[in-house]
Amino acid sequence: MKIGILGAGVAGLTAAYDLAHAGHAVTVYEAAALPGGLASGFRDERWDWPLERFYHHLFETDDAIIKLVDAIGFGNKLFFRQPITAQWWNGRGYGLTGGQANGRVPLPGIVAGGLAVLGFPGLPFADRVRLNLLMAYLKFGVRDWRPLERETATAWTRRWAGDTLYRGFFQPLLEGKFGPHTEEVNMSWLWARFKARSVKLGYFAGGFQAFADGLMAAAQRRGVGVHLATPVQGLEPCGEGWKVLSPAGEQCYDRLVVTGSPQLLGKLAPQLPPEYLGQLKQLRSMGAVVLTIALTQPLTDRLYWLNMPKNEFPFLALVEHTNFIESKHYGGDHLIYCGDYLEPTHEYFRLSKEELLARFLPALQKVNPRFEPGWVRASWLHREAYAQPIVPVNHSRNIPPLATPLKGLYWASMSQVYPWDRGTNFAVELGQRVASEVNRGA
Repeated sequence: MKIGILGAGVAGLTAAYDLAHAGHAVTVYEAAALPGGLASGFRDERWDWPLERFYHHLFETDDAIIKLVDAIGFGNKLFFRQPITAQWWNGRGYGLTGGQANGRVPLPGIVAGGLAVLGFPGLPFADRVRLNLLMAYLKFGVRDWRPLERETATAWTRRWAGDTLYRGFFQPLLEGKFGPHTEEVNMSWLWARFKARSVKLGYFAGGFQAFADGLMAAAQRRGVGVHLATPVQGLEPCGEGWKVLSPAGEQCYDRLVVTGSPQLLGKLAPQLPPEYLGQLKQLRSMGAVVLTIALTQPLTDRLYWLNMPKNEFPFLALVEHTNFIESKHYGGDHLIYCGDYLEPTHEYFRLSKEELLARFLPALQKVNPRFEPGWVRASWLHREAYAQPIVPVNHSRNIPPLATPLKGLYWASMSQVYPWDRGTNFAVELGQRVASEVNRGA
């Protein structure tokens, strides 16, 4: 069969790789100039490696992508480290998990895993013990997530953790991701965060862009055609298949897979039944705003990830990438991300880079009193309206199947990796799943 795939993100390229292996003629269309989707990178003339537009890493538990990396001969480019993650509290960052960053000695008293929480002074000791027990229960004791989706994360954690632990730990975590939708989010989402994550984090030599390039090259070796910088302008029925309208010309396919937001699918295929289009509109998501700043010197002492209380700081996460990956790969720049999850209507989606810098830079001085604006060498702003699906109670009932009601048309998006959180590992799983379904329908 001739199969078209819209989107050269990790899910789209994985599906193309598998479908080509099954003997199909596959063509991928991508609006951006580079493959990788949300994991794609950008470059500065000083750097040897590109940097992700939105901060990325893997976990040791990410089996699907690790196996794919080995399958395409990219395993020697993947490595794992144990950087320090911390929580800002009372004027400083306290390590919650940690280890060596860039080969340097870890902070005293920081230990790997949940036991580090026992040393966090922002919670009463009894709550620290309770938190460790709850994390262990969710990670090792719960095997079926489906009962958890019947209740909100707020209600579950308040009942089992108590109000103090909820307000001090769980509420900031939920509010940081979901803002005004915090009390809607179901407990299976929170369970998945503890279940699927590890202390050691993975990265690729050459960044995630190198992996995306490698996956695209592996697909091309199997005969997949890839059109980059080729936005699809529309879809039309073509016999029992679909015609793709793009700057590369008009082409009919027996099967078509759309990877992208619900809004994109609805725009490209308005022929979908009204009930289905209505279901797509009900799939809400938070957007992501990330300001990346190149500094002439380090901002923190070995901290990779610093969770910021949003009642004190104008962003959710401060990620010092070069406390995880050596600055030598970036021409000596010390790179930090200031990132946040926000509703797509938030003003951060309208403000210019200079306006956001004016808001964010004072926060850097709060983290490090020595910081001066003169440390800033360059900055970049990236935004994405579709970045974090909102998952209310009984969300599994809201998710459309991969096969749409229209024959030959499939949809595979981060909205369908539930109960897992969005990420490259689950994008690989999604791509493999939609490829299998297309094959079964062949």
